[in-house]
Amino acid sequence: MRERKEIVVGIIGFGTVGSGTAKILFDNREVLAERTGFEIVLKKIADKDTRRDRGIALPGGVLTSEADAVLDDPDIDIVVELIGGIRPAKDFILRALGRGKHVVTANKALLATEGNEIFGEARRCGVEVGFEASVAGGIPIIKVIREGLVANNVIAIYGIINGTSNFILTKMTEEKVEFSEALAEAQRLGYAEADPTFDIEGIDSAHKLTILSSLAYGIPLSFEKVYREGITKITSQDIEFASELGYKIKLLAITKASEGKVEMRVHPTMIPAEYLISKVDGVFNAVYVEGDAVGSTLYYGRGAGDMPTGSAVVADIVDIGRSIISGGTRRMAGIAEKWDKGDASGRIRKMEDIESMYYFRFSALDKPGVLSNISGILGKYNISIASVIQKGRRIGGSVPLVVLTHRAKEKDVLSALGEIDDLPVVSDKTLFIRVEGTEQ
Repeated sequence: MRERKEIVVGIIGFGTVGSGTAKILFDNREVLAERTGFEIVLKKIADKDTRRDRGIALPGGVLTSEADAVLDDPDIDIVVELIGGIRPAKDFILRALGRGKHVVTANKALLATEGNEIFGEARRCGVEVGFEASVAGGIPIIKVIREGLVANNVIAIYGIINGTSNFILTKMTEEKVEFSEALAEAQRLGYAEADPTFDIEGIDSAHKLTILSSLAYGIPLSFEKVYREGITKITSQDIEFASELGYKIKLLAITKASEGKVEMRVHPTMIPAEYLISKVDGVFNAVYVEGDAVGSTLYYGRGAGDMPTGSAVVADIVDIGRSIISGGTRRMAGIAEKWDKGDASGRIRKMEDIESMYYFRFSALDKPGVLSNISGILGKYNISIASVIQKGRRIGGSVPLVVLTHRAKEKDVLSALGEIDDLPVVSDKTLFIRVEGTEQ
């Protein structure tokens, strides 16, 4: 029987994902070897905390408090960075690449903001960077776009790619509670951090969308150009009105390409209740991809957690290991060259130029002629009304007036709302939500 070849791995970061990755590599060592034809040896794990029990029995000498023990070990082929954040993660990755080591990372924030430099360095050093775990946890969406749908021009991607915000909106929808109560429950259950800003303000989703957009459309990683809006202004009242109109509200990450321009935006979105993606609830993630050849596809699963994300990390280790064994490690060369040298500024569609349907919730005085005043201004800016809801009477007081529009341009909507909010019959700033789907 021939001797199995080995791929030697070192991990920096032994937190949630690091623990899941190590557990998979140890527990599934034999099945991985059978499926790949080589053995994956986890030689070193570096973490500042070497005392905390992670529930994994490590062989002696594996755990160290020094990252240098991983980076400087000549036997290690692949360095897995799982500490998160920008520094020192970036420094560790660049050092590993400079030493001719391949890198696997789940660090979406780092890739979205510093990825052009990192992938450029990998290209120059002739090594690979695997990043499947950086988007949607256990859903293999990076491989889907990069390999499975390589024959397609990607028309659009819609993603529910932050489990915390999806849990909050689901709880608001199912239990008719307000945002603050749903957030508190998410924190109590450990789905939201003590400081939940990255999740509820769409920053985490924007990091992930940056990566998906770059893969789909070949543009450099451009996090700063992603339009971002969180879910903090959504109320249970809006969710009820959306339901009455036949929609659900989700925090969607959206990228589309048309006429040579790419849209990149994260914001609360109303989508038809009968769409499959609208049925994705709780902490689950889903990514809808539309290709010109394949048509509509949907990918669903757990977007976070030790084992789902660890599964994605190990998949990258295996892919890079296969490349090492076969002697070919240039799978990302073409894309990395575009990211390293390209300029996306001329290809990103400005938010004011996008077109969408819209939901408006006006706080209007309950008196004759109000709807006429509002519709007159909407008509002035070429915004046509599809549906209207007004419930309750409060003579002389304010009531919610809900309008659903046909497709309109964002800059026209902003101009119209600026005028409407100045009307004496409108008592508060108008809330608006963009609407995706087929026009009614």
